[in-house]
Amino acid sequence: MSEPGLVVVDVAAADDATALAFQQLLADRWATSLAQHTTRDAGEPGVRLRCYLDLRQPVSPAAPD
Repeated sequence: MSEPGLVVVDVAAADDATALAFQQLLADRWATSLAQHTTRDAGEPGVRLRCYLDLRQPVSPAAPD
């Protein structure tokens, strides 16, 4: 990304639930553009997901340490 603090996160996971749970952990801490679904590569195991974080936003006070 062209600005400091903006991050692209590519997730590879065994299944949809794992990828979406990881994305939710990120969203609980930072402003996140959430993906609605995962993608699969034909003939490859697992799923992929891409989301975008804005680390310039303050960390959520409700997030665990």
